[in-house]
Amino acid sequence: MESFENIYLDLSKQPGKCRFAENGLGWKPSGGGDTFTLDNTAIDAAQWSRASRGYELKIYPRNQNVVQLDGFLQEDLDRLIKPFKVWYGINLEHKEHALRGWNWGKGEFGKAELAFNVQNRPAFEIPYTEISNTNLAGKNEVAVEFSLPVNEGEEGNMGGARTVGRKAGGAKDQLVEMRFYIPGTAKKGGGGSGSEPEEEEEEQNAANLFYETLMEKAEIGEVAGDTYATFLDVLHLTPRGRYDIDMYENSFRLRGKSYDYKIQYEAIKKFMLLPKPDDQHTLITIGLDPPLRQGQTRYPFLVMQFKRDDEVTIELNMTEEMLAGKYEGKLQGHYESPIHAVVAQVFRGLANKKVVTPSKDFVSHHLQSGVKCSIKANEGHLFCLDKSFMFVPKPATYISFDSISSITMSRVGGAISASRTFDITIVLKGSAGDHQFSNINREEQKPLEDFFRTKGLRTKNEMIDDSSALMAAAMQDADIASSDEEVVAARADRGSADEDEESVDEDFAASSDSDPAEEYDSAHESSGGSDEEMEDVQEEVEKPVRSKKDSGSGGKKGEERELESRPPKKKVRTAK
Repeated sequence: MESFENIYLDLSKQPGKCRFAENGLGWKPSGGGDTFTLDNTAIDAAQWSRASRGYELKIYPRNQNVVQLDGFLQEDLDRLIKPFKVWYGINLEHKEHALRGWNWGKGEFGKAELAFNVQNRPAFEIPYTEISNTNLAGKNEVAVEFSLPVNEGEEGNMGGARTVGRKAGGAKDQLVEMRFYIPGTAKKGGGGSGSEPEEEEEEQNAANLFYETLMEKAEIGEVAGDTYATFLDVLHLTPRGRYDIDMYENSFRLRGKSYDYKIQYEAIKKFMLLPKPDDQHTLITIGLDPPLRQGQTRYPFLVMQFKRDDEVTIELNMTEEMLAGKYEGKLQGHYESPIHAVVAQVFRGLANKKVVTPSKDFVSHHLQSGVKCSIKANEGHLFCLDKSFMFVPKPATYISFDSISSITMSRVGGAISASRTFDITIVLKGSAGDHQFSNINREEQKPLEDFFRTKGLRTKNEMIDDSSALMAAAMQDADIASSDEEVVAARADRGSADEDEESVDEDFAASSDSDPAEEYDSAHESSGGSDEEMEDVQEEVEKPVRSKKDSGSGGKKGEERELESRPPKKKVRTAK
């Protein structure tokens, strides 16, 4: 028997004692707890390499996940070669890592992990169990997301050793996403070492082939036969797009054109069924922790929209034993109802989450469960629940009553038009900021005030204080309107001084009903032939026109003299 101290299992926080015997190996944390054992018949391969805590022994079981034991010293290699060769019949492979620091190489799919090799040496390996999701981030780019750590109390009694998909959570800082740029094309079946050749190799986009292989190896999509229910082409407002929803035993999957997501039911913290105030749609809002990630964007809520009159008929892919046992009273084998009701019931049965609906204590002026409002430039609806407020769709905002310090109802602008709408500002406790909902219809003021009073929320109505300011603004607008009327009346007394030069000259038309002679009489001789006479006429035209106000009692005669100085306007004959 060989025994080693201060050995860490699967990147655990606490070290333990590791023993190798003829019938297998075992590890027990130093602080006490559950013991990890592995039978010698289950060991398929083993590898020795340099690691962060000295040297690492990586064991590949036949039907289990990769086992990592690190914290060994360099001289421990000779002590480990003998038990593996003699007792387990396995050659302990010494693997050297690539230390050049290059970020380009070759990705190879092994039996239990993805290896990134540089000059035929592994730069790093990623166990498939640590991959939570993968997406095509571009034409030649694949994003790989890693599992997030669980809470401290959920680690079990193995000295902080993580379970499946939780190894990297032992550190304070954790890598959560990695992207691979994969250009060119590749032949299907000619990829990594774990791929099986196809009957006919066909070339396709290398990034797509990498993505599909990783989905299969990491079992992100799970098996189609394990799908309990599938809902096709469901409209999502957050994140925007249409996704197919596959429901499994412990998780559900969103399949879109560009992104796929696998979400565990344990990540669902809130589930709300919200009837949209348009009497046509119903929203299903799912709160997630950890939130959904799409590149650098995080989505703490999923918002789905369904038409109320769309019905669906579905048979759950479950046996009678499952329905009568684990899901008794939670699920039915057959559903024939509006699609939003079916989705809510299936989620409630599989995820075991309570469905939250709007409070019965609130009814809007239009007999709805929500009111239309805005957060900055984003329009949406604010729903009043029994213990919280929920604004959807974007940005989806959840506010618990327990976190509210006060609510202020106010009107902005100070004008008469502002009296049709008002704003609500919700101030949070502990200087956590505030949320402002604007452009709420004035008719919703009383229903909201009654709801705030029913829930015991501190409310301040600043609109009452604004009544005097509104009256002053109204009086000021009335004074402006009366002064405008006086100005218009004064302008009306100016007579023809305000008329446009292109207006019809009635006096000229009255003096002569006939057409000008020079227009139609070929024998007529123009009286303005000389240049000097034309200059005199031009000077007369450019003289300023005197208004009736300036000319006093002789205004009419001045106007006639003005008309005489103007050149006669030509009339154009049009065909009838």
